[in-house]
Amino acid sequence: MLKKLSFAAAAVALSASSAFAGSLTEATPEPTIAYSAAPAATPDWTGAYVGAQIGYADVGTSAAGIEGNGVIGGLTAGYDFDMGNWVAGVGIDYDWAGVDLAGAATLENVLRVKARGGYKMGDGLLYATAGYANAYTDTLGDSDGYFVGAGYEQRVTSSFNLGAEVLYHEFADFNGSGIDVDATTIQLRGTFRF
Repeated sequence: MLKKLSFAAAAVALSASSAFAGSLTEATPEPTIAYSAAPAATPDWTGAYVGAQIGYADVGTSAAGIEGNGVIGGLTAGYDFDMGNWVAGVGIDYDWAGVDLAGAATLENVLRVKARGGYKMGDGLLYATAGYANAYTDTLGDSDGYFVGAGYEQRVTSSFNLGAEVLYHEFADFNGSGIDVDATTIQLRGTFRF
């Protein structure tokens, strides 16, 4: 009986020592996941741009029945300043048009000098714009006014953008005629940046 107890005690001692000794295989390390605290980089918008635009113009007046709509398009150029998440810029647009105003006049071109400010959204820019406008007609001459609007530009490549812009124009007492003129334009634009 004593022999059996000694053998059982030895077996228990041997199994306990092997449990404390550990395994002969190396432990597999836990995978490490690295997190980056830096935000994703957005493109730098600082620099000059030139391009073209085309769209639709809807022109109304304070004179009964004198209104019209049609195609408008032209050239655009400007310069932007990148300020982190925000972008500010200045620009100039010149559009040709042939919008017939019920036979009383034809809107032939529009010049704009603009300021814009916007917020970067990844590779895009959502912005508001406003400034000076001059509209020219064949019979009423030209008149000064203002415009306000908004737009969005998307980087397609590092040097080319596509965008869209909606503008509301107002010309009070168009060239002393006593007629107030307003116009809304919706245009698509492509610009090359350098």
